[in-house]
Amino acid sequence: MGAIYLVRHGQASFGASDYDALSPRGFEQSTVVGAELLRRNVSFSRIRSGTLARQRDTAATALKVLGTDVPVVEDPRWNEYDHVDIARHHAGGAPQEDSRAYQGVLDAALTAWTAAGADGPCAETWPAFLARCRGALEDLVTSLGKGEHALVFTSGGVIATLCGLLLGTPETGLLKLNRVTVNGGITKLVSGRGGVTLLSFNEHPHFEADAAQLLTYR
Repeated sequence: MGAIYLVRHGQASFGASDYDALSPRGFEQSTVVGAELLRRNVSFSRIRSGTLARQRDTAATALKVLGTDVPVVEDPRWNEYDHVDIARHHAGGAPQEDSRAYQGVLDAALTAWTAAGADGPCAETWPAFLARCRGALEDLVTSLGKGEHALVFTSGGVIATLCGLLLGTPETGLLKLNRVTVNGGITKLVSGRGGVTLLSFNEHPHFEADAAQLLTYR
């Protein structure tokens, strides 16, 4: 079977003027991810990344350690949802001074976003987000030859939504799995005759033991 490895980006700059920039810890996490991928000794025939800075920089840092010549193809369909737009329309905005309080506001906003469906006020509705995530995965799977593997650098909302989709409930995936995805976590999907199956979600033993101080959720 072929496999698709979905990597969540390293820690971004929560509370800073430019959230999309990787934090110093985010760069450290990306280096550890690269070492973990190298340890697994998987040969990747396709590598994808979203176009957000935190995704691209995670990819560049991890791949420098992995040492592969496979080019990274950027695809905006792997980008995260716009949390600022969603919070503004569905929760009146959400200050980023308090991570725990912000998570509560974001959870409520995401719930309202999914419930609003195609009639939602955001620039990208929930059905549109779901469709682009599904399309990105389907196109990647189609591009793989028998037994080939792919690597994707993306975001927690995309990963959670796709996992939920594969389990039959994308809304539940977004609302329940998204909040527990770790920065630099690895999710593995397998592709075979029966379609795409979720094999593992949010693996992060590379952030345990001596690297435990690098474990973050935001």
